[in-house]
Amino acid sequence: MKRVTMLAIATGALLSTNVLIDSEASAQAAKNVVGTWTLVSAISEKDGTKSDTFGSGAKGVLSLDATGNYIISIIGADIPKFASNNRASGTPEENKAVVGKSIAHFGTYVVNDSDNTITFKPERATFPNWDGSEMKRSLTLSSDELKYTVAAASAGGTATVTWQRAKVRTQ
Repeated sequence: MKRVTMLAIATGALLSTNVLIDSEASAQAAKNVVGTWTLVSAISEKDGTKSDTFGSGAKGVLSLDATGNYIISIIGADIPKFASNNRASGTPEENKAVVGKSIAHFGTYVVNDSDNTITFKPERATFPNWDGSEMKRSLTLSSDELKYTVAAASAGGTATVTWQRAKVRTQ
């Protein structure tokens, strides 16, 4: 009877160790993405034609924290200044330019190491159709480059977004 009990305890310990190891592997993958990233490129492809989603010279930041929160903001370089100098009084053309050349969203994220994906779960987005959704992206990660692919981009086609780990700034 003691051998059966010891075997059951040993088996339970072994199984819980495997679960712990799997959790640690996923936690390690998530740790590798933690930090601040700057936009390298956002390339869309639609009907075989590639284009720079937010225009040449766009700037962006992606921040992924250790607790699973994120924020993304990308803003095109060629957005016109508002003639009224009042954000709430843009012309239809000015507002269209801003919407067409920028995106921002924040919420939570999960990295899945087993299928090399990152899933963003936006709480709010400047494209409100994303609010409360889950956006799973294939993920490629190296020490200083994070790249994900958007299978169904919000403006149509597919998109590949590449980020570079932000450099430490000294003053």
